[in-house]
Amino acid sequence: MKARIALLLATGLSACAAPNAAPSTVSRAVVPTYPTMGLERVLGQNAAGLTALFGKPDAEVREGVARKLQFAGPICVLDTYLYPKDAKDPGSEPRVTYLDAREPDGSTIDRASCVAALTRREGGK
Repeated sequence: MKARIALLLATGLSACAAPNAAPSTVSRAVVPTYPTMGLERVLGQNAAGLTALFGKPDAEVREGVARKLQFAGPICVLDTYLYPKDAKDPGSEPRVTYLDAREPDGSTIDRASCVAALTRREGGK
């Protein structure tokens, strides 16, 4: 009887042992990349360069060292996000590092097409 109990306990404990499995692999999050062709005139620009290209911004938002300038036209709305070039020097002049575009109703539109449309709007150059 004691042998049966010992055998049952040993069997039960062996089920708790980890099997010799291969180490799990760590997957990395896939960061989407966005095409930048057609955006060369905007990426890297400062606020003065954007104003020369599109005219006066329709909206401006500041949050810490970040700045968002929004330009709107009948075809689309363009949001440009400006950050200091050197994160260690928040006093450096903010430049466009990212931009987003949408139609006035919120539908998606190609960013380069929006840039092209806005450069032809009244007030832009």
